[in-house]
Amino acid sequence: MTPGGSRYSLDAFRHEALGETTSTNTECLARARLGDPGHLWITADRQTAGRGRRGRAWTSETGNLYASLLLIDAAPPELLGSLPLAVSLAVYGALRCVLPLTAEPLEIKWPNDVLIGRKKSCGILLESEGLADGRRAVVLGIGINIRHRPDDAPYGVTSLQEQGCHISADELFSYLFREMAEVLEAWDEGRAVKLVTARWRDAACGIGQPIRVNLPDRSIDGRFAGIDDQGLLILDTGDRVMSIAAGDVFYL
Repeated sequence: MTPGGSRYSLDAFRHEALGETTSTNTECLARARLGDPGHLWITADRQTAGRGRRGRAWTSETGNLYASLLLIDAAPPELLGSLPLAVSLAVYGALRCVLPLTAEPLEIKWPNDVLIGRKKSCGILLESEGLADGRRAVVLGIGINIRHRPDDAPYGVTSLQEQGCHISADELFSYLFREMAEVLEAWDEGRAVKLVTARWRDAACGIGQPIRVNLPDRSIDGRFAGIDDQGLLILDTGDRVMSIAAGDVFYL
């Protein structure tokens, strides 16, 4: 909070809509290098070089939502770890506003995959870069399957249209714009991590169920025991309880 108002009030954000760009994340980072003060949303009708986690290509046909939010010095570096949880809550909140009652269950898979009926409905890619003037840019990239979804994904995927939600990208963005401002205000630059983790648990997918966590060097099976107050995954292997900061989760 800042005196006289919130850093994340709705009127603190700007929005620029593009017809086509390589990637909304790339565009935000370019703006940051040119000195943009942040709180800037970039949306595009289509991306020619959209990307997901670990450099994977992201299908970017017209009709889906492609949006990135640029933040500058979003939080002290030691408090940024909970930001992916906060972003997933904003996407979850936006989808909850528009999905019909007939849609499959809406949940979040750790850390920030928003699922509908245990199928992936969107991609979230957070990128960070130190700038020449000492500031740090953080970009929150969000792609939501509205009309299209990948046909060759190695996991279950769905679209809002398949779930009975026929909405335009612009209309969906208006919900995301509002939800993100509310969640970031609650997150309070990482200081309110316990509030965010409590809200995340309420939306969580599969607590208590068997999972496999793929780490860079190995895979570990166990029971998903939830997350701790810092957002780390708690894995009960039967022999010990582990806290995991990063990994790919699969339900068994």
